[in-house]
Amino acid sequence: MSRPSEEKTFRAFDGVELFYRRWPAANAKGAIVLFHRGHEHSGRMAHLVDELDLPDFELYAWDARGHGRSPGARGHSPSFATSVRDVNDFVTEIAKTHGIENVAVIAQSVGAVLAATWLHDYAPKVHCAVLASPAFKVKLYVPLARPGLALMQKLRGNFVVKSYVKSKFLTHDPERIASFDADPLITRDISVNILLELYEAAERVVADAQAITVPLQLLISGSDFVVHHQPQHDFFNRLGSTIKERHVLPGFYHDTLGEKDRAKAVALARAFIEARFAEPPVTVDLTQSHRAGATRQEADELATPLSPFSPRGLYWAATRAGMKIGGALSNGLKLGHETGFDSGSTLDYVYRNQADSKSLLGRVIDKNYLQSIGWRGIRVRKQHVEELIREAMSRLRDAGQPVHVMDVAAGHGRYVLEALHGAATRPDSILLRDYSDLNVTRGRDMIQAKGLSDVARFVQGDAFDRASLAAVTPKPTLAIVSGLYELFGDNDLVARSLDGIADAVPRGGYLVYTGQPWHPQLELIARALTSHRGGA
Repeated sequence: MSRPSEEKTFRAFDGVELFYRRWPAANAKGAIVLFHRGHEHSGRMAHLVDELDLPDFELYAWDARGHGRSPGARGHSPSFATSVRDVNDFVTEIAKTHGIENVAVIAQSVGAVLAATWLHDYAPKVHCAVLASPAFKVKLYVPLARPGLALMQKLRGNFVVKSYVKSKFLTHDPERIASFDADPLITRDISVNILLELYEAAERVVADAQAITVPLQLLISGSDFVVHHQPQHDFFNRLGSTIKERHVLPGFYHDTLGEKDRAKAVALARAFIEARFAEPPVTVDLTQSHRAGATRQEADELATPLSPFSPRGLYWAATRAGMKIGGALSNGLKLGHETGFDSGSTLDYVYRNQADSKSLLGRVIDKNYLQSIGWRGIRVRKQHVEELIREAMSRLRDAGQPVHVMDVAAGHGRYVLEALHGAATRPDSILLRDYSDLNVTRGRDMIQAKGLSDVARFVQGDAFDRASLAAVTPKPTLAIVSGLYELFGDNDLVARSLDGIADAVPRGGYLVYTGQPWHPQLELIARALTSHRGGA
């Protein structure tokens, strides 16, 4: 008999209601969350509920945004990152609404890339993950299809393309082929922005797979007409997981878990999940990564001087020279050279996002500088920090707690003050700290300008001095650390700072913290930009 299911919706971060199915279980030991292929929906994964034969687990499957019974233009999402955040909201919903926190993930194709990106970017506490034929590199049989689509998107804006994949190239199972062709909820549309961003996300996740430490099983279809094999193998070889399995299934088409002989793949997934839940959750210790490991090796390679006569040495020498010349015209570049490209002054300039050099050429340079991918990301981070600050303050008020805010390295304090200014919850006190005299002076001016002098103060302080953090009064109930720890290559130093924050914040308080797990311009940062501490 098939397990009974429930049909539900959950509200994503932007208010959109997404559809999902739930198969409950009495006294469940955990949840298995299923993520479907592109073009498909949760109903196409429902057969796995019985075939997995794991009665002690609740199972969940969603219809991704723009798919199945979830709203939105077919095959469309505002961005691939939006859909990844939807994954996080979905798993959070399962824990919050249904009281289950021990989670395993099974994902196919595009769903597997979403899941892998979520594991990389959000570092969730997940028991294990099974990825089946992740679409890290879709086979586009038209020459130059990807650059051509990117060019067309620039010229005409976003548009939709149709999938070339026929059901007979997905599976050997005649019932699956017939149901695919007859299913009215399947869409062959895919938005070009999602197709192109799928490639970008997959490339960075494969390249940086060492950051994923969740126990992971990879199932590769041996006769896949839809996606390339090599990126899947590269992903597996680079994984940071201490427990990982790779299985190549000969003769399987792309729909790995919907193949005619899928019992082989399902048995592998079942055994892997059962083994992981029979043991305590695996946590990989990364506290010594500054001494040895993949990221230490990466840092050492970037710190290694290049021969001035090598092509790369000449390229980066020319880049540094160009930035010096540009600094004579551009206020943004000049500020970076004077105070450091990671300084509070530079970040405040980036937050303001105004090209204000005197000459036309200087303003053009400023605009290009401010629109670099790194600085665009910093401004998105500001939005996220402000959102989290308001959320934490609201939770404190709802719990009847005072709202005492402390930022341990606030720079000029713009993102904190703008998050607090006009917020529904007004803080009882605001303490901003920074090591730089200049930042303290500028921050005090900003407090005055925003009319927060009655609750806010700015003092000089060392974010890595445990004793001074622990001695702060009043005791902060909301601590903030943003854009700091990734600038320092010493985990012991970071631990001291976190210990000081833990000493200061009473139980029931909150920490709003940002990290930077990946950056597309890391070599530019290492070889061309200067730090507020001097040097590279």
